[in-house]
Amino acid sequence: MTSVSATGATATGATPALSRLPSLTGLRWIAALLVYGFHAATMRVVAEPGPQGVLEKVFTLGLSGVQFFFILSGFVLVWSARPEDSKRAFWRRRAAKIYPNHILMWMVVLLVGLYFVDPVNGQVALTNLLLLQAWDPTPGHFYSINTVSWSLSCELFFYLCLPFALPAIRRARPWMLWAVVVAVPLLILALWPTQLLVPPEYRWWFTQIFPITRSFEFWMGVAAAELMRRGCWRGPRLTVASVVFVAVWVAAGELIRAELWAAVLSVAYILVITAAADADINGRRSPWRSRPMLWLGEVSFAFYLVHVFVMVTVLRLAGVYGVGLPGWWGPVAVVAFLLVNLVLAGLMHRYLETPMMRLLAPSRSGRTRRGSGPQSAGSDPRQVAPEPQPVAPEPQSVAPEPQPVVPGPRSAASAAEQPVGDAERR
Repeated sequence: MTSVSATGATATGATPALSRLPSLTGLRWIAALLVYGFHAATMRVVAEPGPQGVLEKVFTLGLSGVQFFFILSGFVLVWSARPEDSKRAFWRRRAAKIYPNHILMWMVVLLVGLYFVDPVNGQVALTNLLLLQAWDPTPGHFYSINTVSWSLSCELFFYLCLPFALPAIRRARPWMLWAVVVAVPLLILALWPTQLLVPPEYRWWFTQIFPITRSFEFWMGVAAAELMRRGCWRGPRLTVASVVFVAVWVAAGELIRAELWAAVLSVAYILVITAAADADINGRRSPWRSRPMLWLGEVSFAFYLVHVFVMVTVLRLAGVYGVGLPGWWGPVAVVAFLLVNLVLAGLMHRYLETPMMRLLAPSRSGRTRRGSGPQSAGSDPRQVAPEPQPVAPEPQSVAPEPQPVVPGPRSAASAAEQPVGDAERR
């Protein structure tokens, strides 16, 4: 069992020295890959029923990668927070992290939309640019422009809240933090009956997009990180946690009811995140901090932002959007899209994301910061991003706006039943 969670931490709750957590960077790629596979399946890149069926079965729960990003975001931001950081400095680092990539993709999607003569609502486009779209329950508006940016809208809300909540988190007793960790899966589960109180046309937004309900996962990561900082976390080591996650993943599609998936997966994700962090802190082996995994994790934010746009655009140009590519062209295209998106993400990360972080992030000790925070998994600009923080075709500018079907809350099965443009949640 994982009990001592940071170098120098003790059972008395002493604050540990901050450490880098590279395994969490590598795990971010796994989450991004799950989201990619889910979208490749729901957008029907593959036309043949056989390969398409395999893709759907393997990535049925793939959209839960966004859930992983939200939990991870809360964990790394609390783990890396330093007392001397001001609210303004924190917000500036977060803005420097997410806005350059977001603005670039916002412009690119609109320009491509002009080629396809897609209608654009000016007010909706402005709301998207400011990352406020997740607060708009109008079907399709929260999936406007670059559809995946809805999750950045949620992350922005989390970033605004955290500096105000952090002092109380630092003072909270361990049992209070444990109560948060335990309560989150129950709150997610409670969304299933609660959604019946919401008008049917807004239920998908309420359970899958609304920043307040999506913040549950973020606060779960926050509470777990604070427990680990104090040496109070108790959980399995990485091998056992990984086995639990795989078992949950396999069982979910066969044995667990769809409305339970998100709640159960939140438990599996927090176990893997804390176990991977503990492995880094205590110098135990971890497959997630190899050089290739670190690079993949570093570019995962950019990958997340480009992957749906690239696939939708190419499929529309080929005239097979919503139909898929016949024969072996479909599976080949899935692999090709993965590689092309990785190349584009690598270029964006190197020539936009990293330079803009150096330019815009606040300086420390009179020098321009080269990262987004303290030297830990949450501090490196390549390690704290949402990703994620993980959606589907562009309803406002690249593809026709879909008509959402109301699913069960955070259910991968119900999400898979959504039109392509509404498939971005868990």
